[in-house]
Amino acid sequence: MTEYLPSYVRGEWWTPSSPTHATEVRDASTGETITTVSTEGLDLAGALEYARTTGQAGLARLTFHQRALLLKQFALALTERKEELYALSARTGATKTDSWVDIDGGIGVLFSYSGKGRRELPNATVHVDGPVEPLSKDGSFLGRHVYTTLPGVAVQINAFNFPVWGSLEKFAPAFLAGMPTLVKPATPTGYLAEAMVRILVESGLLPEGSLQLVSGSVPDLFENLRLGDIVGFTGSASTAESLRRHPSVQTGGVRFTAETDSINASVLGTDAVEGTPEFDAYVRQLVTEMTTKAGQKCTAIRRAIVPAGSADAVIAAVQTRIAEKTVLGDPRAEGVTMGPLASTAQRDEVLRQVRALQDAGGRVVVGSTDAPEVHLADGSTAAAPDGAFVAPVLLRFDDPQVEAVHGVEAFGPVSSLLTYGTTAEAAALVARGGGSLVTSIATHDPAQAVELATRIAPFNGRMLLLDRDDARSSTGHGSPLPNLVHGGPGRAGGGEELGGIRAVLHHMQRTAVQGSPEMLTALTGVWHAGAAAHSDGRHPFRKSLSELRIGDQIASASREVTLDDIETFAHFTGDTFYAHMDEESAAANPFFPGRVAHGYLLVSWAAGLFVDPEPGPVLANYGLENLRFLTPVSPGDEIRVELTAKQITPRETDEYGEVRWDAVIRNQKDEIVATYDVLTLVAKEQAAEAVSA
Repeated sequence: MTEYLPSYVRGEWWTPSSPTHATEVRDASTGETITTVSTEGLDLAGALEYARTTGQAGLARLTFHQRALLLKQFALALTERKEELYALSARTGATKTDSWVDIDGGIGVLFSYSGKGRRELPNATVHVDGPVEPLSKDGSFLGRHVYTTLPGVAVQINAFNFPVWGSLEKFAPAFLAGMPTLVKPATPTGYLAEAMVRILVESGLLPEGSLQLVSGSVPDLFENLRLGDIVGFTGSASTAESLRRHPSVQTGGVRFTAETDSINASVLGTDAVEGTPEFDAYVRQLVTEMTTKAGQKCTAIRRAIVPAGSADAVIAAVQTRIAEKTVLGDPRAEGVTMGPLASTAQRDEVLRQVRALQDAGGRVVVGSTDAPEVHLADGSTAAAPDGAFVAPVLLRFDDPQVEAVHGVEAFGPVSSLLTYGTTAEAAALVARGGGSLVTSIATHDPAQAVELATRIAPFNGRMLLLDRDDARSSTGHGSPLPNLVHGGPGRAGGGEELGGIRAVLHHMQRTAVQGSPEMLTALTGVWHAGAAAHSDGRHPFRKSLSELRIGDQIASASREVTLDDIETFAHFTGDTFYAHMDEESAAANPFFPGRVAHGYLLVSWAAGLFVDPEPGPVLANYGLENLRFLTPVSPGDEIRVELTAKQITPRETDEYGEVRWDAVIRNQKDEIVATYDVLTLVAKEQAAEAVSA
């Protein structure tokens, strides 16, 4: 690596010339200097403005689907060179398993958002939220909620524990939303984030200005932020609170979301006694959370809450499993399963917090705070005073109400064991944490699970219900997933990172728009009833995606419904519900005037009324959505259907796209019988033989 760790700003790599202040970054296992970090002389204001101008312009030219495809290409580029990242990750103290969580986990986030973006967002730049809100009786005035991209830059301030995943879990939804990102990684492991960004830059795939990196401190960051910018912070609760009080956030309109340390819990149910699968799963999970990333996870279990009668058994089982499964040492040494903390400063801080817990009444019942002997890269076993090693430690508190155990976090391989008597007491202990990212519950008793979950849900961003049925397939207590919300209330920060498309929408502005159907159609790219509809004499099903336009419509002829039709459909399908077959019973029903046609008969007939049967651009009907039956149809009534091209979504990688059609069935009185959306797959271009014909 270079003497100074570079930043990537304004489309160029930058290093300080002769800084007066710099920080050395060392190998977590050996203490060897890796690089030096300084941002002295960096034009941070210029980098932010570059993102707001060049970055915004580049991303604005792309639709959600085009951005989603780029996320997939980013993931492939990182996958091709991930061994470089693994080699550097070992220097942070991460084992291969730890590195997999960070590196492959981060790449997986890119893949996930790429898929969700193409499945759940339109191939456009505006996202419609929720249904139409009618605001006038005649349909000439409507309301709609839309999401548009914020005009600023997404600044991420990341923690040291996940330099790759932590960056990509914020970058992916911001990029998909159309916001450029400026990454500020934590200094102790920032060199790994720098390597990740370098790979993306060298891939040539990044739109100009869409991603920048600041390697080092950003003391004047908040003074240079403004309305339209967003800050995503991961770190300590105390730092988050001080940043949240900055005038740029308080009165300047800068959005600030935080994901902070939390005193997460894991509750062992009263039924999960020693010998049950739930007991074993609980112990396995607790040890995993203590040792993975050396316990340096914001989601790690800090409070093991167990029934009083099971405490000794849990302690013994944890002791045994750590002895059997945990090998502490340099991650590059053969057989090591747990590495050091990220730095000696972090080691000293963890030991200080353990002493605080001991002073508050905690007794070390597993492990020791003494400097451990560890496995070194050369195969020997010895003390490593220049390494940041701490052995797993479990403390026991005789008084579970001690304030410190619910407020002091030793951010390392440390957990505290508390006991409870009743389910209500267990829930109250969870709540004492003041808001957590996650709590797990190990029980096979649904009633106990429901009671605990109901009581503790308001204090948690996520809950894991762990039992024998999901123990093997569960992703674990501390595994945030891109399709589920990652965040939590109170001390945990109050933010929601990840969460599928929810996280994308964090980087957009929701606006209520009121206007005519014509104007809302133009803004959203979705046809609204009352807007112009076109009928040029050519059946819309004869038009390819390139020819079809929003508002293209076909109005069918009418068809009479007879009693024979209703009975034939009933006997043919087996649907002989009384409303279709028994005049007296149907008439007694408050919704029907007598025997009525099946709703699905009407939908089937509607298809017959609007379908053009010959081969053509329409390749398949793959579903109906939002089907509602509004007016019953009696024998002797007539139905007709209007089908209008409502939304056209080309698929970027295929020779076809999706067309959503607005279908309305009416009777002879012009009353609406049914409404629904028809989904079809349509070729982008006419087949050659169809064109020649």
